[in-house]
Amino acid sequence: MAALRIAVFASGQGTNFQAIADSVREGKLDVTIELLVCDKPSAPVVGRAAKSGVDAFVFKPKDYPSREAYEEIIIQELRKRQVNLIVLAGYMRILTPVIVDAFFGKMINIHPSLLPSFPGMNGIQQAFEHGVKLTGATVHYVDGGLDSGPIIAQTPVEIMEDDTLESLSQRIHTAEQKLLPSVIGWIAAGKVTLNGRKVSEEK
Repeated sequence: MAALRIAVFASGQGTNFQAIADSVREGKLDVTIELLVCDKPSAPVVGRAAKSGVDAFVFKPKDYPSREAYEEIIIQELRKRQVNLIVLAGYMRILTPVIVDAFFGKMINIHPSLLPSFPGMNGIQQAFEHGVKLTGATVHYVDGGLDSGPIIAQTPVEIMEDDTLESLSQRIHTAEQKLLPSVIGWIAAGKVTLNGRKVSEEK
């Protein structure tokens, strides 16, 4: 079976991109990273992609008349490279149906909470300030809603009495960096099945 061809979308530091790239380099993940898509030319993830030998499509949203306009260009880049899985890893743009519909069931996102709790921006801070005892990381399929797609896998992270927002953030990011490559590996091995809102994983 041919290796899964993935594109990673990211807007910031790129630690989850790095976790995926490291897993590929170490032979733990049988995929090829065909493209990084980034909406911020100065983001550190762009440099990480260059060091990993991964092509990057970097753009400024304000250079386009609409979200749909730049998504059409992104889709062209993805199809040119025969990408069959999009991984959103800290990508901070709202997606439109143009790309969501084109890649439904072939697009996943990592979110720093135990969804459906604390969707949207600042999921870690939301959980911390709400006073919950347990939060974590979630990988889910992307649909048209806000972090509302079918859940593939979750890792719980306990909030300790002496936690600060920074210490909690670090533990959640560590959990993300383990969970995301694992889920990509399951998908690459054909072990994940989506049926409506239910996702099953073959053990």
